[in-house]
Amino acid sequence: MTETIENAARDDDRRPAREARRRPRSRPRVHRAWLVAAVTFVTIIGGAAFNSLPGLLIDPLHGEFGWTRGEIGLAVSIDMALYGLTAPFAAALMDRYGIRRVVAIALTMVAAGAIASVWMTASWQLMIYWGLLVGLGTGSMAMAFAATVTNRWFVARRGLVTGILTAAGASGQLVFLPLCAWIVDRHGWRPASVTVALAALVVVPFVWLLMRDHPADVGLAPYGGTYLAKPAPVRGAARRTVRVLVDAARTGPFWLLAGAFAICGASTNGLIRTHFVPFAHDNHMPIVVAASLLSVIGVFDIIGTVFSGWLTDRFDARRLLAVYYALRGISLLFLPLLIGSEVEPPMIFFIVFYGLDWVATVPPTMALCREQYGDDSAIVFGWVLASHQVGAAVVAFLGGVARDVFGRYDVVWYAAGALCAMAALMSLVIRRRTAGQNT
Repeated sequence: MTETIENAARDDDRRPAREARRRPRSRPRVHRAWLVAAVTFVTIIGGAAFNSLPGLLIDPLHGEFGWTRGEIGLAVSIDMALYGLTAPFAAALMDRYGIRRVVAIALTMVAAGAIASVWMTASWQLMIYWGLLVGLGTGSMAMAFAATVTNRWFVARRGLVTGILTAAGASGQLVFLPLCAWIVDRHGWRPASVTVALAALVVVPFVWLLMRDHPADVGLAPYGGTYLAKPAPVRGAARRTVRVLVDAARTGPFWLLAGAFAICGASTNGLIRTHFVPFAHDNHMPIVVAASLLSVIGVFDIIGTVFSGWLTDRFDARRLLAVYYALRGISLLFLPLLIGSEVEPPMIFFIVFYGLDWVATVPPTMALCREQYGDDSAIVFGWVLASHQVGAAVVAFLGGVARDVFGRYDVVWYAAGALCAMAALMSLVIRRRTAGQNT
């Protein structure tokens, strides 16, 4: 992937001198930053389409190939782990080669993995196509991508924009979950995989034609800020990514943020996104109904995440995180008592309550990374996101194993609730960083 990007970006090294001479234009009525944010939103939706599939396909793949839920969960966990571990390197690659080149190639990788899975016949192929290709592709469009766009294009309204871009993943879930569930139920899992591939490919032209790497590319200042010339491409992307990790790992806030965010991933992507549909199916709920409930979570996730971004601009991010994790833990403890073959009012209350909290943790986590780590915050957040996905990967795998061993999911929900209480405490003890203070 790096070699492909380098060949495409060779003339970037000759650009800084031209950019330094470029003068800022008068500010347009609608700032270009909002168009870039809109393209980023659509891109994250396209990349998130694949994340709608794993929970829907566990039972069909188990039925067709006889693979255990643990095997299928392992493939999903590889995807989630690579999604997280790729993110910090992708942020550095965007500094070196540009946002749109990295994202266009990433979308193509997602499409390739989804298409190739149509012809798989063995579980190791599932791990290559779903785990490796899609994991690397979606990881390059992870929340570190949103952090990079927000940091470059916005000075004002960063919390709000972070919330909107984070909600893009939920919007993808809202769009694709019911559609893919209907396709799987009526036509099988292969057409659903093709649908996801096409969704990723459709976004590529929008990224290439409308995305710009830096406000200076169009002669503008970032929204709410002053004009700055585009910096020279940063060489040594991998080396810089590792150096930032080493520096951040010497600080206490990094481990608290990473640990709490690992629990966030375990209690969302690893648990609900992967195992909610088969859990509901165990309780005799039709797959399309269960998928529709997940999409409703996506509706309220959008509301909750945008509102969380607004709150992050105004309140202590640490306390917001503590409240979010505590409320999420309480809701998960009650879920086994609420699930049934039909959707009753208590279940609707859970969906609304949990949906408002789904990724509301992202804006305050990004804000704390910016506060603690400044210019390196996008890469640091990439590493924090890696911990999120490692936590998700562990629970995606162990959740399947627990179902194979115990025949039920209940123990997984109770364990996740207890972990969320721990995350709330970890968030509260993060030290604030004041001007001039070394972390």
